[in-house]
Amino acid sequence: MTKELFDLLAKYDTPTVCNAIELWDLRSRTAGYMNESIKASFLGFPPMVGLALTSTFRSSAAPMGGDAYSSLTAQTEIMEKMGVPAVIVFQDLDSPIAAATFGEVMCSTYKGFGAAGLITSGTGRDLEQVEAINFPVFTSGAQAAHGYCHFVDIDIPVSVGGINVRPNELLHGDCNGITTIPAEIASEIPGVCDEIIKAEQIVLDYVRSGSVTSAGFDEARQACGDAITKLSQRLKSN
Repeated sequence: MTKELFDLLAKYDTPTVCNAIELWDLRSRTAGYMNESIKASFLGFPPMVGLALTSTFRSSAAPMGGDAYSSLTAQTEIMEKMGVPAVIVFQDLDSPIAAATFGEVMCSTYKGFGAAGLITSGTGRDLEQVEAINFPVFTSGAQAAHGYCHFVDIDIPVSVGGINVRPNELLHGDCNGITTIPAEIASEIPGVCDEIIKAEQIVLDYVRSGSVTSAGFDEARQACGDAITKLSQRLKSN
């Protein structure tokens, strides 16, 4: 896992990355990505890529000890040692959600320590200020107050958006949603994305040509499908 690889992965949208992952048949096609409960707060941001730095969170009652942000320093200490961008991932344990997980100060801190973005199953606030610092956040909504916010545990497996996320799991996200990327194929994903885009362009070029027929469309669709099938067969044989 290198910053150079992350920069390459960030050139592709998350749906194309999901299409690439499917070709290996390493997992079910309905596994590994977050559900519709987790939405990008800002549209138009480039894809977010990083390793998960996970935590659980509560805000409905005061913590047993320490202050509201006593674990923030522990998170920054982890980020200092990572060497690549982190994606901060929070599982909000309160049901219903009591208050916002993050605001301007937290997101500015995370960005200052090189984080690529933040995901929470809870809510956020200070959204205008967070957008202004170009920090991607993904939430279930927004709330104005922080309540009794505190972290319960850090660097543990969490459940967010219908999937389990382990510490240091590779994440890719944009306005379409969030997916995990299996580490064993991560370095191959950019090249496979290029081939998928090239195959899909066969259909796109045809239907945008201004002169189309059902027979011609079927021929273009078949050519695209054949290219992707051959690609998948090659990947699974390696």
